[in-house]
Amino acid sequence: MTSAEVVARVDAVFADRVARGVAPSSVWGVFDPSGLVASGGHGDRGDGTAPDVSTVYRIASCTKSVTAATLLTLVADGRLDLDTTVTEFVPAFRVVRLPTPDSPVPTVRMLMTMSAGFPTDDPWADRQESISDAELDAVLADGLLFDSVPGTGFAYSNLGYALLGRVVAVASGTPYTTAARDRVLRPLGLHDTVFSAADSDRFVVTGVRPHAGTWEPLPLTGPGAFSSIGGLFSTVSDLARWGGHLASAFSDQPESGPVSPADRRLMQQAMRVVPPVVVPGSTRPTAYGFGLFVEQDDRHGPIASHSGGYPGFSAHMRWSTRHGIGIVAFENATQAKVSQAATEALDLVLDAREGTPRRSARPPVGDDVAVLPQTRDAQRLVSTLLAAWDDALAERVLSPNVALDEPYERRRRQLAEAAAAVGADLAAAPVEERSVAPTHLRWWLPGTSGRLRVEIRLAPLAVGLVQTMTVTAEPNEA
Repeated sequence: MTSAEVVARVDAVFADRVARGVAPSSVWGVFDPSGLVASGGHGDRGDGTAPDVSTVYRIASCTKSVTAATLLTLVADGRLDLDTTVTEFVPAFRVVRLPTPDSPVPTVRMLMTMSAGFPTDDPWADRQESISDAELDAVLADGLLFDSVPGTGFAYSNLGYALLGRVVAVASGTPYTTAARDRVLRPLGLHDTVFSAADSDRFVVTGVRPHAGTWEPLPLTGPGAFSSIGGLFSTVSDLARWGGHLASAFSDQPESGPVSPADRRLMQQAMRVVPPVVVPGSTRPTAYGFGLFVEQDDRHGPIASHSGGYPGFSAHMRWSTRHGIGIVAFENATQAKVSQAATEALDLVLDAREGTPRRSARPPVGDDVAVLPQTRDAQRLVSTLLAAWDDALAERVLSPNVALDEPYERRRRQLAEAAAAVGADLAAAPVEERSVAPTHLRWWLPGTSGRLRVEIRLAPLAVGLVQTMTVTAEPNEA
C-alpha cells in the first residue's frame, strides 16, 4: 500500500516535531484494510526509549467515538431511542433554563451531534473528568449558558458528551466505563484501551507542558462523570484497529462487531455542518456525525477523524472511508496539535496512492456574531484585570481551570512581556472586536508599535466565568 519512500516521508513529519521541541515524544501508525502496515516513534517516552505501537497515551476526545458506538449498541438492543430527551436519563437537567421559551429540551441525538446549543468548552471540561454524578447534577442546578437554541446549530461540547455518559449508564444499568468496555472495547479485542492508567500493564507515558525551557509533568486524573468525553488511554495498535474497524463498514465485506456496519456508517455521516471558524486552516468542508468529524475531500472523498486534546496529551485519528486507509498519532505535550502532522501524513499516503498532488487551500473565512451579556460583562472585568492585575478579581472572573492551565504568576509575566513588545496601552478602549460565538470575544488594544490581541471564551456556566484567556502581541510589519 505504501512505498518505502512514502513511509520515510511520513516518519520524517513526526521526527521533525520532536526535533523542534513540539513534544518530547511522538508515535504514529498507518493502517489499511489489512491492519497496521507502518509505524514509527521518536523522542523519549519517559524511560529513555522511543515510543512504539504498544506505548500507552491518553487519547482524550477520540473517546467520543467509543461513547457514540456504545449508545448505538443500546439503540440496537431496544434500550434507547435517540430522540428521547436528556431529562429522561438525567432528571437534574429539568431545572436548566433553556435559551428561549419555545426551545426544545435537548435530545440524545442533539447531544451526539453537538447541536444541543451548549458553548464549546475544552479548557473547562478537561478539568472536570473526575467529578461525581452528584457534582455534575450540581453544575446543572446552577444553570447553563447557551450559544444557540437546541437543535439549530453546531458547537463542540464536552458537556453534551458528559451527559451522554449518564445516558449510557442509565440505559445499560451499568457504569459508563463498564458499558463501553464490555459492549465495544473488549468484543473487538482492544485490551490495551482502558479508562485508568492503573488498569494498563503497558508503559503509560506521562503528559507534560513546556515551562522555563523544560517539560513540566502533569498529574493524571481518574475516571468520573466526564470520562465519556475523553477518559480513554490507548495504543497505536489498538486505535488503528478501532479506526480500521469503523472504516470497514464502507467496504464490500465489512467486519462484524458489536456495532453493526449500518450503525458504523451512520457514525460517519455528515449530520451537522461545522462552521469554518471552528476548524481554522482546514482545506475541506467539515461536518460532525456521531462522535466523529467528517471532512469532504475533493479527490479522496469523505475523511472521518477526531482529535484528542488534554492537559499533557495530543491525539488524532483519521481515515479515508473510501479506501479504508488511515493514520493514528499521539504526542505527550499540552496543545501539541498532532492533528496537523497526522493530516499532512495521511495526505502524503493518499496522494501517493492517487499519484497527483493536492490543490491549494481555500482562503480563510471571516467571523462576526453577537455576544451574550455575560460575555460583555466578562470583557469589562478582564479589561480591568489586564490594566491592574489582582488575584482576587481574577478568581471572580476566571474559571478555576485557568490557573491550573497556566498559573497566574506566569500569566502576569506573559501579559507584561506582550504589552511591552508592542507598547500597548492596557487601559485603552478596544480598536477592533470580533466574535465566532456568543460566548467568545476577541478584541485589540492599541500600541505604539503594533496591537495587543485579547481573547476570551466563557465556560458553559450561567455565572459567566472565563475558561480561556489569551493575550498576544501583534507587532507592526517592518
